[in-house]
Amino acid sequence: MTVDVGAQMRKGVVEYCVLGLLGREPMYGWQLAEALSEAGLIASIGTLYPLLGRLRDNGWVSTFDLPSESGPVRKYYRLTDAGTAQLARFRAQWTPFARVVTGLVGEENA
Repeated sequence: MTVDVGAQMRKGVVEYCVLGLLGREPMYGWQLAEALSEAGLIASIGTLYPLLGRLRDNGWVSTFDLPSESGPVRKYYRLTDAGTAQLARFRAQWTPFARVVTGLVGEENA
């Protein structure tokens, strides 16, 4: 059986990538989807909204509406205090974790 390793890795970090983007600035769904798609982290916008719902259910993001100059009102997402704390916990663990994994599975000696 072949496992899509990339998909498994993306699944493990995409929520934190969303938190990281929202840590920079509030964003509406389409902005988030474009940033994540360009980075190769999601395949379609349809996969983003269930993830945003989970983040909201966890209390890590909240929403607010703003009028758009080019269409209907847009729903924006922003980090809550709990989301900021969760992102800080992830950041504290990510670099040491990535270093260990790289050390274990790094390139073979040529």
